[in-house]
Amino acid sequence: MKLSQSLITEELAIFERRFREAVKSQVPMLDRITSFIVKRKGKQIRPMFVLLTARLAGGITDSTYRAASLVELLHTATLVHDDVVDESMERRGFFSTYALWKAKVSVLIGDYLLAKGLLLSLDNSDFRILQLLSEAVRRMSEGELLQIEKSRTLNLDESIYFEIISNKTASLLASSCAAGAYSAACNEEHASLLRDFGEKVGIAFQIKDDLFDYGSEDVGKPTGNDIKEKKLTLPLIYTLNQADKTTRRRIIHIIKNEGRNPDSIREVINTVVAAGGIRYATDKMNQYRDEALAVLYRFPESDTRNALEELVRFTTDRKY
Repeated sequence: MKLSQSLITEELAIFERRFREAVKSQVPMLDRITSFIVKRKGKQIRPMFVLLTARLAGGITDSTYRAASLVELLHTATLVHDDVVDESMERRGFFSTYALWKAKVSVLIGDYLLAKGLLLSLDNSDFRILQLLSEAVRRMSEGELLQIEKSRTLNLDESIYFEIISNKTASLLASSCAAGAYSAACNEEHASLLRDFGEKVGIAFQIKDDLFDYGSEDVGKPTGNDIKEKKLTLPLIYTLNQADKTTRRRIIHIIKNEGRNPDSIREVINTVVAAGGIRYATDKMNQYRDEALAVLYRFPESDTRNALEELVRFTTDRKY
């Protein structure tokens, strides 16, 4: 991501300052926890997409920085809540908020971050941007609940999988790109175009995460975590739909009853690899990547467009 980061180094620094200001409160405990969260945030992919799509669509404005902060506040709030739902003790290699402050505080922190994001937009009359990102929050919730429902029945329909990841993962990146574009010049056509771009990138991003579970390419050892959690990822769905009845029953039995057995998990991973599930998912991921780039190429060539292309390729080429 060298080009992306070098092109907006100053803008990212401004965003960092504004984001830290956005999470401040009058409650010492809140400030301690939000400071802990801010210090351990990830690669900031979504704010980068906001800034770069704004640059592509006309230029970065004050509204752009607020949109980037809103995106990061919403994303952070969902991660804090996810750790409570999943009872996860770690986040990005550190103790999670849930591990240190338990469920009640974590839920309230997530609510606080969400409220701060809403007020940031409302106080500055960024109504259209708030609408775009509120739509993403609705879709994320629907996607999460649909995944929970289908994991209980082990629904094998590929269309359901794409509905889940479109809502759960791609919606926030899609809205981030739309918000970035709209913040530049209030141009609905550009916002719609870049929303479509972000949706396709988000789907490719999630398929890449699916592939990590199988240790594909040079990623390293497979984890099998998705299998343990009964998540029906694309490589597994493809394999189940291609397998004979005996193999399908065996895989479903393992997912339902032997998800904590390393040997059984290894058996499922080997079956998926042998059935071509990894290859199929990789081809689908590359298809969405190429569709996203086709949308991007509708804009004139520039350093900004090249930086966005670099970010897109990072989502599918990354090793972590």
